[in-house]
Amino acid sequence: MPKIDVLNMAGAKVSELELCESIFAIEPNTSAMHIAVVNYLANQRQGTQSTLTRSEVSGGGKKPWRQKGTGRARQGSTRAPQWYHGGIAHGPKPRSYRFEINKKVKRLALKSALSSKVAASEMIVLDALTLDAIKTKEVVKVLTAVKAAKKTLIVLPEKNDVIYRSARNIEGVNVTFVNTLNVYDILNCDSIVVLKDAVAKIEEVYA
Repeated sequence: MPKIDVLNMAGAKVSELELCESIFAIEPNTSAMHIAVVNYLANQRQGTQSTLTRSEVSGGGKKPWRQKGTGRARQGSTRAPQWYHGGIAHGPKPRSYRFEINKKVKRLALKSALSSKVAASEMIVLDALTLDAIKTKEVVKVLTAVKAAKKTLIVLPEKNDVIYRSARNIEGVNVTFVNTLNVYDILNCDSIVVLKDAVAKIEEVYA
C-alpha cells in the first residue's frame, strides 16, 4: 500500500497515511481520462449559438432582376448565402452537446487521475483545515506552508462555506468537495490538497 505524509496547517508532518491501492496506486488509463475530460467539457457547453438561414434574414422578397436577358447570373433572392447580408448556409443552431459515458469508465478515469497525482508527488494530505472566519490570507498562508503549487485544487469532505469563500478569490486555487470531484479539475491543477477526512470518504465511495 502506498503511504503519504499527513501535514498540519503549518506544513509540519504529523503522521503517515496508508492509501488504498485500488484508488491511488493503479496504472493510469490515459484513454479513460481523455474520454472523461471530453465528456466534462462537452457537458459544460450551453449550445445556444444560432445563425440566421436565408428564410430568417429580413428582406429578399423581390427577385433582384429578371430571369433572362441581363447577362448576369439568375438570382431569386438577395438573401441567398452568396449575397452580402444573406443567410448563413449550414450554420450552427441551438443544440445539446451532452453525452453519457459508462459508469465504469468514469470511475476508472477518476482513479487514474488520483493515481497519477500520487505518482507525481503532487498530492498533499492535510490533517485539518479550520478557519474561525472568512480570511483569504489564512488560506494563502496554509498553501504556502504546505508548498502547494500556484494552480491548486482543495478537496473538502463536505460543503464548507468559510473555506470556500476564503479561497475563491485566490488566483489559480479551486475548491471542490468529494461528491463533486471530477477528472478535469484533478488534471487541471499542479497540486491537489486533500483533507484527511476527504481521503477516507473517497476510499469509502470508490474502493
